[in-house]
Amino acid sequence: MKRFDDLTEPEILALAISNEEEDARIYLQFAGRLRADYPATAAMFERMAQEEHGHRHALHEMFTRKFGGELPYITRQDVRGFLRRNPIWLLETLRIDAVRRQAEVMEVEAQQFYIKAAARARDADTRQLLSDLAEAESAHETLAQELGGQIVASGAREAEEDAAHRIFVLQIVQPGLAGLIDGSISTLAPIFAAAFATQDSWAAFLVGLAASIGAGISMGLTEGLSDDGAITGRGSPWPRGIACGVMTMLGGLGHTLPYLIPDFWTATAVAGAVVAIELAAIAYVRMRYMETPFGSAIVQVVLGGLLVLATGIFIGSS
Repeated sequence: MKRFDDLTEPEILALAISNEEEDARIYLQFAGRLRADYPATAAMFERMAQEEHGHRHALHEMFTRKFGGELPYITRQDVRGFLRRNPIWLLETLRIDAVRRQAEVMEVEAQQFYIKAAARARDADTRQLLSDLAEAESAHETLAQELGGQIVASGAREAEEDAAHRIFVLQIVQPGLAGLIDGSISTLAPIFAAAFATQDSWAAFLVGLAASIGAGISMGLTEGLSDDGAITGRGSPWPRGIACGVMTMLGGLGHTLPYLIPDFWTATAVAGAVVAIELAAIAYVRMRYMETPFGSAIVQVVLGGLLVLATGIFIGSS
């Protein structure tokens, strides 16, 4: 693996050409994936891709003029510490603001590369071109701000934020809420049944721990395997499955952990208070993100929770 300082000018130009080509492809991929929900931001990435193509053309002309038509074979993996780009498939689930930040990081890294490359160039024309490209990469941040202002002025940013909110609800809130409901309510019966049957805090804790972790694994796999998001637009199954599984486990652990208290009745009283907090939290999330009236949400959740809780206590006491 080569160090950057060991590269020749032809190799530096060849790396710059391949970097501009790859960045243009990434921006076009961003644009393609964002166009349906974020058309204004997609247009920004298309314009940035066009500029990257222009940079590549200028670099290739310079290389041809100085060194002939055949580029040396060298890849970014051959150079220690050279620019790294995340694979596109890793960016599929990024939210719109994270995609914009990723683009900013790409431009800053490219700018630093051109500054360093210009300092290494011996030919005056090559040095001037690399310096100009460093300024052009810096100007992309200005372009993003400029287009961002146009997006705000046109009202498109508000529409994009609404779309981002809908996607967040579909991909994170809904599966997370389903998990929280399942973990908080379905585990009530086995935990409190074990608690009242044994009147032993440690036994109740072990049952609750097993029920919570088991339910989390089951719900996470069910959510992740039920829909790949290709048709429904709910996004990658990984974040949905993780959100659902983690929230299921946390919902069950909330009223399991109080049974670490040795005194059974004290632990049960604390667990009951935690259950009330969990049910109120579920009702709030339903009101906040699902537009369910709080009164209706609290009645539905509390009624279901009390029925399951009563079932567990009744079976454990019999």
